[in-house]
Formats: sequence, structure tokens, C-alpha cells
Amino acid sequence: MDSPEGATIRSEQKFRKFLKSLIRKQPRDLLLVIGTGVSAAVAPGIPALCSWRSCIEAVLGAAEQLEVLHPGDVAEFRKKVMKERDLLVVAHDLIRKMSPRTGDTKPNFFQDCLMEVFDNLEQHIQNPVVLQSILRLMERGTMVLTTNYDNLLEIFGQQQGKPMESLDLKDKDKVLQWARGHIKYGVLHIHGLYTDPCGMVLDPSGYKDVTQDPEVMEVLQNLYRTKSFLFLGCGETLRDQIFQALFLYTVKNKVDLEHYMLVLKENEDHFFKLQADMLLHGIKVVSYGDCFQQFPEYVQDLTAQICKEKSPGNVASSTPQSGACTGHFALPEHCS
Repeated sequence: MDSPEGATIRSEQKFRKFLKSLIRKQPRDLLLVIGTGVSAAVAPGIPALCSWRSCIEAVLGAAEQLEVLHPGDVAEFRKKVMKERDLLVVAHDLIRKMSPRTGDTKPNFFQDCLMEVFDNLEQHIQNPVVLQSILRLMERGTMVLTTNYDNLLEIFGQQQGKPMESLDLKDKDKVLQWARGHIKYGVLHIHGLYTDPCGMVLDPSGYKDVTQDPEVMEVLQNLYRTKSFLFLGCGETLRDQIFQALFLYTVKNKVDLEHYMLVLKENEDHFFKLQADMLLHGIKVVSYGDCFQQFPEYVQDLTAQICKEKSPGNVASSTPQSGACTGHFALPEHCS
């Protein structure tokens, strides 16, 4: 006979249905947009992966420890991080401060600080569930781009024997190959990669050559028109100026499109307002739960549904979600 406690737990469980319009998509019809929430779930031990603010603070900490930035400059930048809303501007100024005055970013101390912050990433992968799910989709034709500077997905994929490749917008030929589906395990980093700070562009003007190249823009915009973008861990991506320049503001008739965004539902009023606002962009906002800990399991179960496989922990198209989260996991900034 069930104990009263067990019966209460079961009565509080919610069985969440996935949107049929999403789980009926073929993997090859999807394009994943990976944000900081994915990195935060995979490697929670590295705060710098969780948000722009955390990343800049970590770089400043490394600069202070390595003594490559004057203490007065460190203090000034910390003030800017607290006050400035546009943190990309702060990051851009920080890179310039650590670089030669010639305008050329080689050589610079910024790379040394990044290496210090992101050293031995593979050793910090604690929860690979989301990465496993992404790889399963990639195996079946799903494309991936990211706003992140880390290469956690590529590292994990290589450990699984996949020929992962990191791409950035500087390499036109590679971008065209990727956009046309010729690089199966390619991950396009639209902001660049931390291992190549010279390729990290923090201002939309830095992509002038890309946005003015009609061939590149056409293939990229065609992806936004013909694929369903699935945003994972992307709390602020639609405010990202680079993403806006490449996709959001350059593609017309967005309301006719069908994209999806998984978000944390912390506040019902905010959530339903966001749903209504995003529909104007052709984006369906879906809650994965009211606790960040539910994110990896939701992605795992969603992937199983899309790949038409039995989910490890669930059956059919329902995801059991307990009424409360075990422990406390604070959602990092921009990781919703």
C-alpha cells in the first residue's frame, strides 16, 4: 500500500506534453542555437561560462592574478561591469586595453587571461546529458550554431569519436559549406572562439565584411527561412546584435516562420507576455520547467521524441516533472 507521502508526491507530479509541431520535426529540419545555459548546465564549476558578466569578471580576476592589467584599470572595469548594460562594449574595451595601440589584436594579454579562465575545459564537464542530446540530433542532420565562446560541445564530441569542427564567420568558404549542409559536425561560433581571441568580434561593425557579402547573407538567411531554429539556453540571444544582423532583422515575414525557444518559467505573467511577444517573431516560447535543474532532462526527453526513440526515463510524449526541485540551483544570468 502506498504511503501518504508517496501518494502526495505522485499527486504533485506534472506530466508535460511536448508541442506536436516540434516533436514531429525531422532532425534535419532543425537548427540548434546554443546559448550560455547549455554551458552552465554542462560545466557548472566554471562561472565564466554562465554569462557575459561572469566571463568578464573572470577575465579581470585572471588579469589581476597574472598582473597584466594595472590595478586601477581592473577597478575601473569592475565598476563598468556593474553599471554598463551593454557588456559587449565593456568586453571590447577590455580587449583593446590588453592589446597594442596599433589596432591589431596580436599579440595581447587577453588571450592569456582567457586561457587561464577556460583552462582544461574537458575536466569540468560534469553533466554531459545536454551535449549527448545535441550530438544525437547532429548525427541525424541537425545543424548547430552558438553565441558561446567555449568549445565544450566540440570537446565532448571528439571524446565520442565525432569529427567535430569549430567554425567562425571569418572563413567564408567554411561558412558556405556549413550552411549548405556539407559539414555534418560543424559548430558555427557567430562571436568567435576563445582559443582564437583575434577572431572574437564583439561589435556588429566587425562583421561588416560578412553582412555586406550577399552570398553569405543569402545562405544564412535562407536557413532562418527554411529551418526551425530551436533556442537552447538562450535568454538574451534575440537581443544579441550579431544575431539580429545575421537573422532577425534581415529576414522578412518572420511571423510566417516556426521557431522554438526553451525557457525557464520563473514568473507566469512574464512568461506568457514573452510568449505573445515572441510569436510576432515566429518563435514559440516553451517552458522546460520552473527550475534550471529540469533543463537537461527536458532536452534529453525532447530529443528522444524528435528522434523517435524511447526516452531513458519516460514513455510517450510526457515528461514527468516533480513539483519541487531537489536542492537549489540558481539560474545564471542570460541562461534561461
